[in-house]
Amino acid sequence: MARREVPLGLLYSVTGTYGAIGRDAQDGAMLALEEINSNSDSPVVFRVFSEDPGGNIDAYHRICETMLRRQGCQHVVGTITSLARKEVIPIIEKHDALLWYILPYEGFEACENVIYTGAAPNQHLLPMFAHLLPTYGKRVYLTGSNYVWGWEVNRIARELIQAVNGDVLGERYLAFDDTDVGRMIAEIEQKRPDFILNNLIGTSSYAFLQAYHELGLRDPDFLPEKRPVTSCDLTECELADIGTDAARGHLCSSVYFEAVDNPLNHAFRAKLTEKYGAERPLSAFLVGGYAAIHMLAQAIAESGTDDIEPVKEALFSRTFDTAMGPIKIDPKTNHAALTPYLGRINEHLGFDIVLAEDAPVPADPYLVEFDAHEFAATVAAKRRGSAASHLKVVK
Repeated sequence: MARREVPLGLLYSVTGTYGAIGRDAQDGAMLALEEINSNSDSPVVFRVFSEDPGGNIDAYHRICETMLRRQGCQHVVGTITSLARKEVIPIIEKHDALLWYILPYEGFEACENVIYTGAAPNQHLLPMFAHLLPTYGKRVYLTGSNYVWGWEVNRIARELIQAVNGDVLGERYLAFDDTDVGRMIAEIEQKRPDFILNNLIGTSSYAFLQAYHELGLRDPDFLPEKRPVTSCDLTECELADIGTDAARGHLCSSVYFEAVDNPLNHAFRAKLTEKYGAERPLSAFLVGGYAAIHMLAQAIAESGTDDIEPVKEALFSRTFDTAMGPIKIDPKTNHAALTPYLGRINEHLGFDIVLAEDAPVPADPYLVEFDAHEFAATVAAKRRGSAASHLKVVK
């Protein structure tokens, strides 16, 4: 059987401020590519073009254009930040290619030339706040890196807080790579929010959590069991950079944690252990990178071409079984239905799953289904203890 050779671009920053995320996404993709390319029964073999932008926003457009124009790629898997994604979308659209984006993001986008397999706000922020507001309180402090992810997620958070008549006690941003978190910590110490939403990324986030831990040592009222830091973009691959003491006890929303209990995840854990050793953690980025490559390969095999319209039709026609759970792409939005979880960081630098959705939740990138009055009523009822969450408690 003649195998179809398909050029493929990998565009992940594996160095720089958020290099830990890029390395996990890249390793997941490369593991899938090795499996596919070494399988003589696979009708597809990928010719991979990979380059590291190093977190330099000016490099993304140039590298992506080279992949599309000179190397013939119709599919690019990559980018970490929304800033980078938005930087390459115009060139992706110009060449009528397809970008595969696996990261959680701020929503309010549905590009025909992007497949979104990461979480939208109704799959990360909304279920997390539905738990946090009645559990910890309505006085919230917002942080973020100074770009669209931080701005937009905090904007949605403000709307959720306002819907329940809560208060935003502060909102501060840092540039990429900025680790000067002293002003944030001082303001938090003064205002004493019920919890903190952390939309910082990379080294800024790590410095913030380490400084918050120091605050908790000075004043036990800031220990995570009393006033946690919560995130929608922090996973297992970054926890070692933060340290056990500083990370333990804080909360994160994700559509995957290593502790997810399903047969495919157990099998993937065994596969990763064989390749990297038992100490290598799994994250949503690693599993997401792996799943995206296999979804692409299966869609190309089914359609008989890497042209994007037949590939998209093949994607839309089926459900993909993954370590994250079943993934179904919505043809109206190009977004995946995903299962939300809430995890608490433990002493092993992993997550204990404390809440889990019963089934995959369709993405609602523009929050058209969100009803502020219904959200407020749900939070109020949960505070009274008279309503169960749509997320189930995991004992």
